[in-house]
Amino acid sequence: MEFITQNIDLASGDAEAKRAGIKGYFNATWKLYERLFDTLASDEVFYNRPQPLRHPLIFYFGHTAVFFVNKLMLAKLIDRRVDARMESVFAIGVDEMSWDDLNEDHYDWPSVAETRAYRNQVQVVVNELIDTVDFSMPIDWESPLWPVVMGIEHERIHLETSSVLIRQLDLASVKPSPLFPVCPDVGDAPENRLLDVPGGAVELGKGKGHHLYGWDNEYGKASFGVTDFQASKYLVSNREFLSFMEDGGYADDRWWDAEGRAWRNYHQAAMPEFWRGEPGAFRLRLMTEEIPLPPNWPAEVCYLEAKAFCNWKGEQTGQAIRMPDEAEYRRMLQVAGLEAEHHESPVAANWNLEHYASSVPVDTFAHGDFFDLVGNVWQWNETPIYGFDGFEVHPLYDDFSVPTFDNRHNLIKGGSWISTGNEIALHSRYAFRRHFYQHAGFRYVASERMVKKEFDVYETDALISQYCEFHYGEPCFGVPNFPQTMALLALDAMDGRKKGRALDIGCSVGRCAFELADAFDAVDALDFSARFVQVGARLQRSGRIRYERIEEGDLVSLHEHSLKELGLHGEYSNINFMQQDATNMKSEFSGYDLVVAANLIDRLNDPARFLRDIRTRMNPGGVLLIASPYTWLEEFTKKEKWLGGFKRDGEPVTTLDGLHAELDAGFALQGSPLRVPFVIRETKNKHQHTLSEVTVWIRK
Repeated sequence: MEFITQNIDLASGDAEAKRAGIKGYFNATWKLYERLFDTLASDEVFYNRPQPLRHPLIFYFGHTAVFFVNKLMLAKLIDRRVDARMESVFAIGVDEMSWDDLNEDHYDWPSVAETRAYRNQVQVVVNELIDTVDFSMPIDWESPLWPVVMGIEHERIHLETSSVLIRQLDLASVKPSPLFPVCPDVGDAPENRLLDVPGGAVELGKGKGHHLYGWDNEYGKASFGVTDFQASKYLVSNREFLSFMEDGGYADDRWWDAEGRAWRNYHQAAMPEFWRGEPGAFRLRLMTEEIPLPPNWPAEVCYLEAKAFCNWKGEQTGQAIRMPDEAEYRRMLQVAGLEAEHHESPVAANWNLEHYASSVPVDTFAHGDFFDLVGNVWQWNETPIYGFDGFEVHPLYDDFSVPTFDNRHNLIKGGSWISTGNEIALHSRYAFRRHFYQHAGFRYVASERMVKKEFDVYETDALISQYCEFHYGEPCFGVPNFPQTMALLALDAMDGRKKGRALDIGCSVGRCAFELADAFDAVDALDFSARFVQVGARLQRSGRIRYERIEEGDLVSLHEHSLKELGLHGEYSNINFMQQDATNMKSEFSGYDLVVAANLIDRLNDPARFLRDIRTRMNPGGVLLIASPYTWLEEFTKKEKWLGGFKRDGEPVTTLDGLHAELDAGFALQGSPLRVPFVIRETKNKHQHTLSEVTVWIRK
């Protein structure tokens, strides 16, 4: 099939040749992604929602282009947006996280033609950047080309996830494409059996110097001593899974855990998502067509269905049957001689769109004594995704992995027929919620060894932990809690005024929002970082927060706080935690009686734009509270965008001068500025003591 491009070695070779290679990889990916959407029967289909927990397809068509712009802006590789409206509408909302906004009332989707035109503009911008950016080898996390490759691999992920959504559309909404042929091989399924896998040492993770692009969860290290186990020779076929169904597997509560029963009952599930028809006449929905159910193709199910099958299979065989964990899966690759990168030692497998746009029989591709250890369909894992020792968040994409470290996203391994790029790299680690469908199936193992399925959900990232302590920990040196103080000052300014809707912009981990929520009907708590928003959303849901606090060096202490112990006793369902860019918020964030922007303006790339925009989002008579230490830094804000802290015509310009210049036309300053101290604890013996100047403005 055309358009296929292999992974790029980012560590060696000539810089100009590498530039050309990345440009080819980018444009091949871009074109292939657009050709996928050619399978939609009409432009109207772009606005269908194949899955109620996902946006319509127009979002995904625009999202990958917006991702490039947003990441290149964040990396300061471009200094202006291509289209602010597009980059707001298509920015966020790809998983059912609490900070995703799936309310269709909040979206006025652009036309398909507008979106195509926008994609064309972005393609030109990225190509020009690749052609002109100054870089040197190797290309690593700090390289200006790293975010470009990040965008390419991100689009390749959405090539696959969008193909799943297209597969969930009504058949009349799609049309076949010669670019995506279906395998014609159908027959009886081979009898599956267990093969011995000798135990051994397994090292997972990779170092920062690895020559292939990687997502942050791939880096670090985890060591395991895997004991002997057995694993199924083949992936579970449709015929093998049908035996579970024919034995009443979907109706029998014995095979389903509590999560599985809740999902099955809610969805009234009686067969896999992509099956159609009745017993004896089942059909299989592929991406653009339906065919009679192929008995010898792999069964495609969610984790919960695979788990129920394994429980049933264990009863049938008298063995401890489950899916492999991450270390056992790698051990199988070791035994089969597949512990290598595909672009260096090509593996015969149904992946990378090298064969078909569908599964193939489970006995087609042999890998040692096994079949389909990689490719055909993803394989569900018993292990929830977690961070290896040494895990670090990439600053340009801080919400790729951390939001999934919740014991609710299980790893999938091996790739499918449409997996390309990083997805088929040896060290790749992808995870989905257990009820989600991908092109995913499973194989089973027999082992008495217990699998670790619960990882402590402590905030371990140093910055997040620092802000958890700042918001919810004990006061340092007698200095009052700063977010609480901001809320009290805001409420004092609101005395006698309507308390309908409040905005906490740059909410961090949420303390101010909780304080405001006791007084306001509704509070929007917005932050650029999904990691911060995740903390607030989890606290809202559970009422508790747990985090590691650095004491010295590698020594940490564990801390836990609850809302109730902080004097916060509400249910707080009136708080809406959402990820947003303060300088490019969606239109529905408006109608505010109060806006709190604490320690925000000197971290924005365009603070004047924020100040001009915020007036349009506030009700007349509304209160705007701004707090900032005015620590202007070019790493956050280009000097020409600073509001103050410089000289103009030989005279000093303060940030307060800049605030007046931007706000006086629409606001009146109330009272005099107030300097409020705050202390951020870094370690037991190191603290930052800062003064933040607070000004209160009334919307005219």
